[in-house]
Amino acid sequence: MEISKKAMIAGAVMLLGGTLIYDVTFNYVDWRTADRSSAGIAPKVEAEKQAVVQLYAARTYNWRKYFAVHSWIATKEKNADHYEVYQVLGFKLWRLGTAVDVKKDIPDRKWYGQDPELLADLRGEAAEKAIPKIKAAAKSYPYPHLYHVYPGPNSNTFISYILRRVPELRADLPPHAIGRDFIGYKNFVAKTESGTGWQLSLWGIAGISIGKVEGIELNLLGMTFGIDILRPALKLPFIGRLGFAAKS
Repeated sequence: MEISKKAMIAGAVMLLGGTLIYDVTFNYVDWRTADRSSAGIAPKVEAEKQAVVQLYAARTYNWRKYFAVHSWIATKEKNADHYEVYQVLGFKLWRLGTAVDVKKDIPDRKWYGQDPELLADLRGEAAEKAIPKIKAAAKSYPYPHLYHVYPGPNSNTFISYILRRVPELRADLPPHAIGRDFIGYKNFVAKTESGTGWQLSLWGIAGISIGKVEGIELNLLGMTFGIDILRPALKLPFIGRLGFAAKS
């Protein structure tokens, strides 16, 4: 018996809805007790004396993990005894009036129970050159007093903004980092996150990117579809990458 496309779509929607209901009902994690410990990825400050810059992403909190990731950057200056973590937090905007959060912290914290993925790792001279640029980009971020889960600006918009200004990283965020394609209300063309190509984007809702690191990406309603040629992989919304890892 032939199954119509409408029936397949309806079945997929019902499956996703059922999964979300089950997850919210039985797998709910209270943010106050969720695991925020180190994932054991970042080098210990007492063992690593040279400068370090690391880019991380982790699935978002609770049921939202099926749709997107949260990203952040951790830095350690040469001979420093601590890391600084750069990220945007929506709840901080509501409490303190700014969403930008820069502070001493554990660099590879689990994001409320979700293990982080290391996307880029700089050491030594390259990290030393990158750190001042990261600091300057964080200070110049144009949306510290604005936060929208979709299509941006949000936490991934902030990290994407920094990446575009730190060529040493030559990295891009995962396709399910919703908000990464928001490049401004009046800007429609920009260099890609890695600086190796160009991007056309209409407020993060629709656009296209072509770059050496990014490959070819099509963004539609915040969902990214693409193919990475340099590090062979498919890029899919909600799923992320299927193929070789993206770490640079």
